[in-house]
This record gives sequence, C-alpha cells and structure tokens, in this order.
Amino acid sequence: MSPPKSSTAPALPPEAGPRAAAVPPGDAAPPAAGRSHVPRLRALDALRLVAALMVAGYHYGGRDGEVSLAWGTSPQSQFPTLHPWLAYGCLGVQVFFVISGFVICLSGWGRRPRSFFASRASRLLPSYWAAVVLVTAVFALPAVAYHAVSPSDALVNLTLMQEPLGADRVLGVCWTLWAEIRFYALFALCVVLPGATRRRVILFCASWTLAAAIAVAAKEPLLDLVLMPDHAPFFIGGIGLYLVHRDPRDAFAWGIVGVSWLIGQNRAVEGLWHAQDPAHFSYRSSVGIVLVVTLGFLAVAAIALGALNRVDWRWLTVAGALTYPFYLLHEHLGWVAIAAYHRGLGLPSYATLLLTVATMLLLAWLLNRYVEGPSAPRLRAALSKPRRTS
Repeated sequence: MSPPKSSTAPALPPEAGPRAAAVPPGDAAPPAAGRSHVPRLRALDALRLVAALMVAGYHYGGRDGEVSLAWGTSPQSQFPTLHPWLAYGCLGVQVFFVISGFVICLSGWGRRPRSFFASRASRLLPSYWAAVVLVTAVFALPAVAYHAVSPSDALVNLTLMQEPLGADRVLGVCWTLWAEIRFYALFALCVVLPGATRRRVILFCASWTLAAAIAVAAKEPLLDLVLMPDHAPFFIGGIGLYLVHRDPRDAFAWGIVGVSWLIGQNRAVEGLWHAQDPAHFSYRSSVGIVLVVTLGFLAVAAIALGALNRVDWRWLTVAGALTYPFYLLHEHLGWVAIAAYHRGLGLPSYATLLLTVATMLLLAWLLNRYVEGPSAPRLRAALSKPRRTS
C-alpha cells in the first residue's frame, strides 16, 4: 500500500560533511580558530550513523503497520525482548535535528545565499530522485505486495513538495525532509542572506524560540507550518552547540542550548508519550524519552567541546556519507528485504534483521558511489555558477 501521510515514521535528514569552520572577522573566535587546516569531525559522522540505525530499528521492529505484513506477524512477537527498546528508535530523528542545526550553522557561516542553496540542493536531490524512482519501480513489480502511489503523485514527489500539496509519499520517511527545507529557508533568510555573525545567530535562535512557543499557544496551523514548534528546539539547540564549538565560554550559546533542551524534551514527551494502553502497539515511558533526548544533546555537546576528537577513524567518513541514502531507502525496501529473507528463505528473525540492515547499507553505498558521487558536484557547480547578463 502507499505510505501513510501521518508523520509517525521518523527519518534522518541529509547534511553536509561536518568540519570545523574558520571564524569570520567581527566575532569572538575560539582558541583554535587560526589553524589553516581543521580536521573533519568524524565523531559527528559516527553519531549520525547511530541515529540512522536507531530509526531503522524502530521501522523494522519497534512499530506496526506494513512491517507486520513483511514479517508475517507483529514485530512485537518477533522481538519480544528487543521490541520495547526499539520503540525508542523513533527519537533518532530528534537527535538528527540537533546534528542538523550544528552542521547547517557550520556550513552556512560565511557563505553567500547562492552557495548555500547550491550546497543544500546538491546534497539533497541526486540521491532523493534516485530513491523515488527506485522505490516506485520496486513497488510496481507484480511480486511485491505493496501498492505504489499513482504516477501523478510519484511525479509530484520529485519536487519535494508532496507534503504541503497533500500528495501520497513515495518515501514515507521524507516528511523530515520537508521539516529540513523549512529550517534551511528560515536560516537562509534570517542568517545567510544578511551574513552570519554571532549576534545575528543568537537573535535568530532567541526569536525563533519565542515565536515557536507563541505558535503552540496560538494553535494556528499556519504558524505551526512555518515555525515548527515540535522540531524547532532541536534545530536551535544544534545551532547553539555550534556556537559552543566556536567558543566554549560563550554564556549566550550555553543558554540557547539549555533552553532548547528544556523545551525539546517536553515537545518530545508531548508527541511520543501515552499512558500504557493495550490499544497502542508500543509504549515508551516519559523518563525514557527524556533520557534519549538528553543523551542526544550530550553527545553533540561532547563533539562540540572536542571531547570525542579521538573518534577519528577514516571509515566513519564513509559511514556518514551513507546515512542519507540509507535513510531514503531503508524503510520501504526494508519491507521487501524482510519478506524475502524471513518468509521467502525462512531465516530467523534476528538474522533477518541484521541481513536487512546490511542489505540497505550496501544499497546506500551503491547510491552514494554511482549517483550521489558523480551527480552532486556537477549539480553544485551548475547552481553555483554566476549567471551571465547581456
């Protein structure tokens, strides 16, 4: 069947490779700002991979719906011990929004709007277009039991505007891309366009935090659409942690992080907690939700402060590059793989789970190697090239 339109299936959004950035004139610089070469923050790639695997675990064994059709029975019966833990995997998206705030502030600092737009478009679109085509084609096969979306809706999906336009989604997880696009737009208009400075970024974070709180109180759909009160604290918290990365002594940056964590854990509990009820497929305690959100903030904070600089293995760069195509493909093609391995070949549940994750990582590598690798630089160059005027 076609993916549901509700945003209950979290996913991981794409980011640029995390590197420490030079500090523009006029802002307080951290002690290491003058280095000519700053190493890649590979620990951030590692955290991105962890968040991706959290979400995959949730989609394969922590929820109900189409995945139950793939297993033949409820994942709760397939993983009676692991299922309660996998139910918390949906919080990987909140962790990834924190990472996104950190990386977008890093990559947007000192960039012009054209360059910022080109970097985002070239990162999002090539793998996304390929994933939409691939999933649509696989779901259209007679041997696959899931119903593909209509040709018209599939074409709309290529624009990344299916969410606001109300079209069926080819990729159920792409609702988070719509959140990312709105974040990029807000950050570009308020920070990149006028030019990033510490004061401007702090004002942006404070204004967005206040406006998002007003949106909750107003219960106005348009404000919710623009200001994203359920997601804003995580994006803003990530931005605050990037300011901490630039200057660990910045009290305003720590204030942004603290307020964002306080609001973010509440929004996560509001959205994901419910009283224990047999009608619900899975149960998460409020304490567990707060703990996972807190660990996500602490992990990015440790990276921002350099506490995880020793996590510098080269293979993590590859792992970080695979998380976006893995995120795009893993849910729906994972259903197909689970059905083939578990019901077709008769493999045990845990072997099927591990083999499905490995298969999706292999597909992600192929997408990164043969689609994203060749296409992204060309698209970036085409979009970055100044327009000639006659």
